[in-house]
Amino acid sequence: MKRTADCLVIGGGIIGMLTARELAAAGREVMIVDKGHLGGESTWAGGGILSPLYPWRYPAPLTALASWGQRHYPSLIEALREATGIDPQWEPSGLLILDADEAARALQWARAHGQDLVQIDGAELAGLEPGLGPRPGRALWMPGVAHVRNPRLIKALRRALEVMGVRLCEGVSVNELLCVGDRTRGARTSAGCISAPQVVVAGGAWSASLVTGLGLETGIEPVRGQMLLFAARPGVVRRIVMQDGRYLIPRRDGHVLAGSTVEYVGFDKSVTRAARLSLHEAALNLVPALGGFPVEAHWAGLRPGNRDGLPLIGAVPGMEGLYINSGHFRNGVVLGPGSARMLAQIMGGQPVSVADPDPFRPERSCVPA
Repeated sequence: MKRTADCLVIGGGIIGMLTARELAAAGREVMIVDKGHLGGESTWAGGGILSPLYPWRYPAPLTALASWGQRHYPSLIEALREATGIDPQWEPSGLLILDADEAARALQWARAHGQDLVQIDGAELAGLEPGLGPRPGRALWMPGVAHVRNPRLIKALRRALEVMGVRLCEGVSVNELLCVGDRTRGARTSAGCISAPQVVVAGGAWSASLVTGLGLETGIEPVRGQMLLFAARPGVVRRIVMQDGRYLIPRRDGHVLAGSTVEYVGFDKSVTRAARLSLHEAALNLVPALGGFPVEAHWAGLRPGNRDGLPLIGAVPGMEGLYINSGHFRNGVVLGPGSARMLAQIMGGQPVSVADPDPFRPERSCVPA
């Protein structure tokens, strides 16, 4: 294995892969190292909804970053399909939100940010999702929200990176960053030392440990999310449907994802009977017909939670050549394209065209001297 690169990306989830793609497209020699398989952690485990859940609950800068990703996803998917022959199954199904008490705040947010969100009545709701169980008299409808099939997106990105010449090193753990004074030189890994003048920490829930001791309290911590997969048929669920923090996502082949829990249990990825029963009950309350289909799979993943709701994107202060792109919590898929473009522009010394980078700067998490 060649042990040098222009840019070393630590972490091969959606954030790391998209960052590597941007850097390679800019002509950089890029290497990704991942302790497991590319996309094998929260990227694989998530639902692939291309919108923050209850987006009005997040800080305004996250809306700007998510909106950039939503606008660019169709072209990203088409580029991946053309380059690899793999279809990530981008589906513009729309999102129905049945939480009536969210209406005033949601509509105010939509007006402020120019978002396509409307309130609909019961008849319109029945037309959009005939299989719903007890329906509220009114609901919120976001017709522009799409979803992707995460495992297929991972395969497409992996193949695209191979075509671009990005070196993919799986099963390689990073023991420590290599630093000389205030300058990053690469990383010491289980496969030996790798030299690179620029290093990107994109390790998801594991990112915090890589920058320990640099005065950067990332606020990133693992948050377990459990999911179920129903082996349903096409048409049983037509839209992404959400209520009380639970959601259903219809895949093209009829499978339906039901998610998800939010559990602060450290790095424990085990599944629990309590979560399975809770998710199953919520799914059948939303669409009773799902009770006629078996649960094909039950799994858990660890999201990179962050205390202020915003990811860290940019240069790590006090350590030249070191960057971080992490802390996206439940929104890594929708924020990924914008986060990757933003960081690549920062690393290349270019003006940032995605959104204002200031709210995402890692120095907001610096420990006071």
